[in-house]
Amino acid sequence: MTDATPSAATEATPDYDDLTRDIAEVPAVEVITTVAVHLLSAAAVNLGLDKPNSEHKDLDEARKLINALAGLVTASATEISSFHAAPLRDGLKSLQLAFREASIVPDEPGQGPGEKFTGPVYA
Repeated sequence: MTDATPSAATEATPDYDDLTRDIAEVPAVEVITTVAVHLLSAAAVNLGLDKPNSEHKDLDEARKLINALAGLVTASATEISSFHAAPLRDGLKSLQLAFREASIVPDEPGQGPGEKFTGPVYA
């Protein structure tokens, strides 16, 4: 005899559509800032800033991520307003300075990661 009621496993599994927002409903500023925060976080880890004596240090990967972040922040700054752009710029500058500090052979001013978008970064 089959039971007409749903199994406990079916009741415990939430509907996927209920858990996700339609991407069209997400404001552009939220998408942009979320991507920027992911780039910031990934770059920080690749710079070894996640913990003392980090084994994740990879300056080549960090350079790529910082370049992408600088391009995104620079291109979107007027679209997302200073309220959202200012903290992203601050985080970007901190990463650029950390990269310069971590490099054995520092880039010339204006040649560091993201500096083609932001201009030279000084301490």
